[in-house]
Amino acid sequence: MKQSQKRRGRRVVVDTSVVISGISAFKGSFVPGKNRSADMLHEWAERGSFLWLVTAEILEEYKEVMKRLNVRPTIAGRLVNLVKEEAEEVAVRETIKISPDPGDNCFCGCAEEGRADFLVTLNPRDFPQKKLSAKVVSPAGFLMKTGRAGLR
Repeated sequence: MKQSQKRRGRRVVVDTSVVISGISAFKGSFVPGKNRSADMLHEWAERGSFLWLVTAEILEEYKEVMKRLNVRPTIAGRLVNLVKEEAEEVAVRETIKISPDPGDNCFCGCAEEGRADFLVTLNPRDFPQKKLSAKVVSPAGFLMKTGRAGLR
């Protein structure tokens, strides 16, 4: 994906819950429509349908959680390398304390500093919509809002 193409899409922060749920998009067993997190990640990997925003702290969390959950190193490495290569890294200047889960504040900070359109999560309670500029949505909600809900 060319840098100019990368910047045209919606700006999205992806919570670790979605990455873990959707990891099947990076296995040979991906089946469209079976898992909305996988559908969303597959759309990003195959079509560049959104600009994934990350920070170094978010990438570390992805790696740590995948390791803790015994995701095969080849799958975890493939995903992290692709995200590093294609995502936009956001520099967060100050710690934002928005989430009731302090571990999720890095996602809130990335969303605010990176001017995200969406923060996609399976745990919306950890991301108070009233305190965030980005729209907090589930993977299914994101796919519906972007016109990709009928993936097949």
